[in-house]
Amino acid sequence: MNEVDDLDLLRQYTRHGSDGAFTELVSRRIGFVYSAALRQVRDPYLAEEVTQAVFIILAQKAEKISDKTIFAGWLFKTTRYAAIAQTRDRVKRQRREQEVLMQSEIQSAAPDPLWDQMSPVLDEALATLGEADRQAVLLRFFENKSLAQVGHALGTGEDTARKRVSRALEKLHRYLNKHGVNSTTAIIAGALSTNSVHAAPVTLAKTVTSVAIAKTAMAGTSTLTLIKGALKIMAWTKAKMAIITGAGILLVAGATVVTVQKIQAVEGRAWQQKYDLFVTDQLPPQVKILPSPPARQTLNIHTWGSRNGKILGLGQSIAGMMMAAYDVHPGQLIISTPLPAGEYDFISNLPRNQPEALQQELKRKFKLVGRRELIETNVLFLKIRTPKLLARLQRAGFGHSSYAEEPGSFMSHEQSLWALVDYLRRDLGILVVDQTRMSGDYNIDLEWDSTPEGLKRELLDKLGLELVPSHEPVEFLIVETVK
Repeated sequence: MNEVDDLDLLRQYTRHGSDGAFTELVSRRIGFVYSAALRQVRDPYLAEEVTQAVFIILAQKAEKISDKTIFAGWLFKTTRYAAIAQTRDRVKRQRREQEVLMQSEIQSAAPDPLWDQMSPVLDEALATLGEADRQAVLLRFFENKSLAQVGHALGTGEDTARKRVSRALEKLHRYLNKHGVNSTTAIIAGALSTNSVHAAPVTLAKTVTSVAIAKTAMAGTSTLTLIKGALKIMAWTKAKMAIITGAGILLVAGATVVTVQKIQAVEGRAWQQKYDLFVTDQLPPQVKILPSPPARQTLNIHTWGSRNGKILGLGQSIAGMMMAAYDVHPGQLIISTPLPAGEYDFISNLPRNQPEALQQELKRKFKLVGRRELIETNVLFLKIRTPKLLARLQRAGFGHSSYAEEPGSFMSHEQSLWALVDYLRRDLGILVVDQTRMSGDYNIDLEWDSTPEGLKRELLDKLGLELVPSHEPVEFLIVETVK
């Protein structure tokens, strides 16, 4: 069957209420979804729950799925969102006995050492590919399509499909090699064809179909929680939230980055084509500030970060570059001179003194410097109140950085406390300074009653962090022009 047949089944379900069509669709695709879920959550019981959630979401969103959708791509992304939501919720649940029982069944199969290495990082690797490259791989190796069928589904010819698949395999090879999977593109392709999709448990399809058609009416509490989490991540990933840097004496507007993910290839230098901090170790030492390519500016990508002291940023304003170079939060930035407009990409990966080198480049190129000054002000210090609760700050591990907020809700994945501190500053309308001395990236998920008191209680109850009010001198960075 080709892709259009799957979408035809979906249309029969949405337009004519055909439960039989939905049942057939689940039967075809359940192995694909279950296998992807199992690779990511590493627990057969939880993989079944993720699978259930994906098909419930499919039933809920069926009418909104375009006829041009590559169905395998939609299922891949939705499964990934559900798996992320499941992992966030895993610490709240204890199903270890089920895990031991089911894991023994998995291990009874003949081992494949390469696949054992690949599978834990495969979906993360696939997520780094561009949409078209990922769809080509899914169609070719997960659905066993011919290159002609891949080309037809993507609206290209067979030769173009062959080149796209080859290029995507090479990207996967580089990613896997970087993560300790040493093989060749040919062997990786064979492993994908052989192992990527396995049969789901026999009774799962029947259970999934009946619950999905009921659209949560028959779903358990844990599944409903999982669906809610997955839908939130889906909605947040679609959002385009840019860093906001208002020009004025005191920069109050905040800096938020919704998602750091694959940036489509654009003209320009290699480090401008994808936000990848590992590239700072691979390139020759350099310090550069270049205009963001117009083709990428339309994607609204705004982010910067550092690794081993080496700095990389894409789509930043001048104010954003000043914050990166001088390591200050937006609330501690004072603009005393008009700043040039536009978005810029920058890199500073010298062996040492990378921030100072970026500061000098800003001075050379824009005649701008930062002067630190203590200013007495009202401030909230973020401090550790209950150390034992810090375990709630789950260490990140998906390679997919995201950030989102809405009234009474804050979520960040693979983000430092920088994101939380800046959100608190904007939500509470007062400068917040981090005094936890915590480094690294974390997963944080907070919900409260939309009041400042509720937010402070949530911080204390969930994370063991408190906000201590004070009025004292705080260091600010004053941006000035030099002659």
